[in-house]
This record gives sequence, C-alpha cells and structure tokens, in this order.
Amino acid sequence: MNDILSTFQAFRRVLCLCPHCNALLRLSDLQLKYRGTAPKTWLDTFETKLSSAEEKEALFDEKEKKLRDQAHERARRRVPVMIRKSVDAQFAKLNYNPYDIKALLHPVDFVVFDGLESKEDLRNIVFLSKAVNNEQLNGLRNSIQKTVEEKKYNWKVARVSIDGKIEMTES
Repeated sequence: MNDILSTFQAFRRVLCLCPHCNALLRLSDLQLKYRGTAPKTWLDTFETKLSSAEEKEALFDEKEKKLRDQAHERARRRVPVMIRKSVDAQFAKLNYNPYDIKALLHPVDFVVFDGLESKEDLRNIVFLSKAVNNEQLNGLRNSIQKTVEEKKYNWKVARVSIDGKIEMTES
C-alpha cells in the first residue's frame, strides 16, 4: 500500500509543460483528454452490464408492484362473495358489507360495524346470531341484549407497552 501512495505523491513532484499555453503543471493536476474513441476495458463492459441489470430490475419491480396491486384488488372483490357463501344464508340477505362483519362466535356469532369499511360515520353496531335451542346460550344472549338496552356498559382502552404492562383507561 505504501508503494501506491508514494507513487501518487511522486506525481506531485513531476512537472510538465502544457504544449498549448506553455503553463507549468504538476503531473497529478493534469486532466487528460483523448480524441476519438477510447478502447473498451473490462470495467466499461462491467458498468454497461450493471446499468442494464439495474434498469431491468427497476422494470421488474414496477411490473411486480402492478401485478401485486391487481391481485390484491381481485382478492378484495372476491372476499365478499366468499364471506356470503360461508355465513348463514339468512345473514347474507342482510346486505352488510362483508368487511364490516367481525366474527366473535361465542356468545354472539358476529358483530357488524355498519359503515366501518366505507370510511363513513359508523351507522350502527349489530349483533348477529342464529337462533338455537340451547337455553343456556339463549339466556346469555338475552343478558347481553338487556345490558345493551339498559346502557350498562362502558368503553375502556387497554394500552399494552413493549415490556408487557397493561394500562387501562376509561372514556
């Protein structure tokens, strides 16, 4: 490494005379110009291939993003159909946006946040459950209905920190 450094430092001691302006210059200060085409080196070939690969990669990334966006949109259009097929036929007739339906499964089958997905004001919250012949479950559902009707509920926010501590706040 010292040899290279000493060579470049020696270039400062070599003086040249410019043939055009007769100025005295250091070899290290020269900015050489070449008329015509310089012969290609392996570095020129490498840089050309690298540039081409970068362009192809950018095109690929652009196409990939477009394809992913199209696939995402196709899936979003299919989800409502799939959800309507999977939920009870009576629920499917209610015409709620499938993205507004959240499954609880017990004691209530679904909760519908009507208007949530369309980014409008939330119009309504609906509890959906199939009628069953289970007295205990029906009693529990009646208890939930009574609690909501009598407004015996409150809103709490739980914040869980990174270290696992839970902080509860009431609104």
